[in-house]
Parts: sequence; structure tokens; C-alpha cells
Amino acid sequence: MVRSSASAAVFFLSGIKHMVVGLCLISLRLHGNASLKGKRRIVKSIKERVRSSFNVSVAEVAELDTLQRAEIGFAAVGNERAFINSVMDKVILKIEGFNMAEIIESRIEIMNI
Repeated sequence: MVRSSASAAVFFLSGIKHMVVGLCLISLRLHGNASLKGKRRIVKSIKERVRSSFNVSVAEVAELDTLQRAEIGFAAVGNERAFINSVMDKVILKIEGFNMAEIIESRIEIMNI
């Protein structure tokens, strides 16, 4: 029997008892940056350091052509809400500790699926 991709996804997810997805969006101000090349260097460094420290997906998601601002999103998946919340908080503190950019705003959403 051949299943369409949509029905296969529903079939696959029906076997999962509890999944928690954490999403975070961080708005950064890059003081003194005067070029896109400089911005890319800073953002790339932040993304690589976060990836090497935590098991999260991370990407620059907005403000792509703005020299002194960046928005970075990251996501984590697990089976405990408290653990995912802890990971989100630790990533924010880690980025703050890099002293490469000022965190203007951070938003976290955690969903149970």
C-alpha cells in the first residue's frame, strides 16, 4: 500500500507519545559594525559557538541586510518541557556571555505536541 507524504507524516507522528518543541527568536544589536561582511562574521561565529555548545538548530532568520541588527532563531526538541526551557535559557545566557552583540529582545515559545 502506498501512502501520500501527508498521511505518512500523520501515521508517523501518531506513534509519538509526547514531544516538546522549543523555539526562540533573539534580536541583536551589533554596535560599531560598518559592513555586511563584518556582520556575517559575527553572526556566523555566534551560530557556530551555539551549535558546538548545545544540541539545537540555529539560523539567521531576519534583518539579513541590516548592518547593525540581526535576528537569530533556534529550536530544540525533547520530551520534557523543563529541560527544553532550560536549554533555551542557557543558549540566551551563552550568547549574552559572548559579548559580541547586545541582546535587544528574546522570545521563547514552548509547545507540547
